[in-house]
Amino acid sequence: MHSLEPHYLWRHIYLASQDSLSPFYGYQNSEVYFTDKIYDHIIHPQWDFFGAETLFVKQLFTDYEEGFTVLEFIGEWNDLLHNDIMVLKRDILEPIMWKGVNKFILIGENILNFHASDTEYYEEWQEELDEGWVCLINFREHVLQEMTDYNVDQYLISGGELDDLDWQKWSPKKMYSEIKKLVERRLSF
Repeated sequence: MHSLEPHYLWRHIYLASQDSLSPFYGYQNSEVYFTDKIYDHIIHPQWDFFGAETLFVKQLFTDYEEGFTVLEFIGEWNDLLHNDIMVLKRDILEPIMWKGVNKFILIGENILNFHASDTEYYEEWQEELDEGWVCLINFREHVLQEMTDYNVDQYLISGGELDDLDWQKWSPKKMYSEIKKLVERRLSF
């Protein structure tokens, strides 16, 4: 897991640590020291700790005018034991939402497991989005199945082309444009 680093090709366009509106403003990542781990697996130092024991994130891009953000994750999303959604919502999502963001693109190809609890925070998040949405990109099949089994999926947009999207080839705005088309097509049904 130490070789899995967050998407870095947009770093010349956006760094959350230099965005004064980001909850990660001023966050310092080591360029050489591997200090964080998930269970007994060391992870790449570019992932950001936000308070969850087994889940790390990277805010890859945020456009406050268009009102969207792209967050990439690694680890185990565990609502059952650690209430990761509560920590994520209170400490990361809400501060971003207060700045006018209501469209969330979550990249989950490095989320290895998901353990659900209840839907309270997902429901609250959806209600606060005001015409916005939460979209899951490249989440693993068993993770999506767990979300479905616990009805978390009713608050999130996933499946179809979103499960196998080659998003790394696009700029952030092109990615948003392509995903927005897919999401709006679904929401119009």
